[in-house]
Amino acid sequence: MELFVVLLNLAAIIALPVLGFVCGSVAESRHYRSIRERESRWLDKPALTCRTPLDDSRTVARAEMAVGSVVVSVDYFKRILAQLRLFFGGELGAYASLVDRGKREAILRMREACPNADAYLNVRLQTSSLSRGERQMLGSVEVVAYGTAVTYAHGLHPEEAREDG
Repeated sequence: MELFVVLLNLAAIIALPVLGFVCGSVAESRHYRSIRERESRWLDKPALTCRTPLDDSRTVARAEMAVGSVVVSVDYFKRILAQLRLFFGGELGAYASLVDRGKREAILRMREACPNADAYLNVRLQTSSLSRGERQMLGSVEVVAYGTAVTYAHGLHPEEAREDG
């Protein structure tokens, strides 16, 4: 009976991290698939870091602030791997994918906040880590994307707009 209890405890110790790894990998894979699908819809509407439009021959009809934010958490298994990596040194690959997903998702949410814009200018990203305390590991990352959503007056060039108005 004691052997059975020991084996059961050992199985739980092994099964829980494996279950965490599988569930975390599935969730991350689904999130990346969703990101890629949604990014493909926005290929014709650039998100640029420049302050002014690349093509200044078009008249800006509307400009508004666009903001998107997300908080993404790392799964428990990756947290354990990161603890080991901190001990031995090297890049924290688990957190690299966390930050990548956060940035891409925040930019998508910024675009989705102003879906009718033709371009997104002066796009900036701001990140912050969320943790429980000073000595504890990073648990989540918050990413905020913001920029100017620009809608052009379609068909009008600046000279034509001045003549009309």
